[in-house]
Amino acid sequence: MHPRSFLFIVLLLLFSFRPIHASAQDTTHVVVSGSAAGRVFDGVGGLSGGGGTSRLLWDYPSEKRDEILDYLFKPNCGASLQILKVEIGSDAISTNGAEASHMRSRTDSNYNRGYEWWLMEQAKLRNPDITLYGLEWAGPAVLVLDSLLSLTKRPQSHAPSAILP
Repeated sequence: MHPRSFLFIVLLLLFSFRPIHASAQDTTHVVVSGSAAGRVFDGVGGLSGGGGTSRLLWDYPSEKRDEILDYLFKPNCGASLQILKVEIGSDAISTNGAEASHMRSRTDSNYNRGYEWWLMEQAKLRNPDITLYGLEWAGPAVLVLDSLLSLTKRPQSHAPSAILP
């Protein structure tokens, strides 16, 4: 090893592990007031999405599944979640699985496809005041397909060169 490389590594290690001392100047004060203007705490929530994170819950025996759902969503029981954010399915592999799309073509809409809608219904049954959010991890297949079909119908001079040869 070159002596300069060795010296660089030693200096890097020395400065990387130096102790950090907090001083009075580093202290942050946070004031919590119910009457002051500012951000509002919306509640405690959970996320079902990113590709199959709640999929196995559907397959549990009904007694155990109901117990888990109660612990998640029933007020004053377990987690008592006040917010549920779910993946809006798009038939795309978003991370470790795919959530079914509710609309695979312009003439198709099926909100019972997949498990996220079922999970939202179960949450509302246990806590009618729960706030529901949806977030897409990928674009809906119907829009992607329509975009690709419209490109093939355009004159070649108007289509992006990356799509058409």
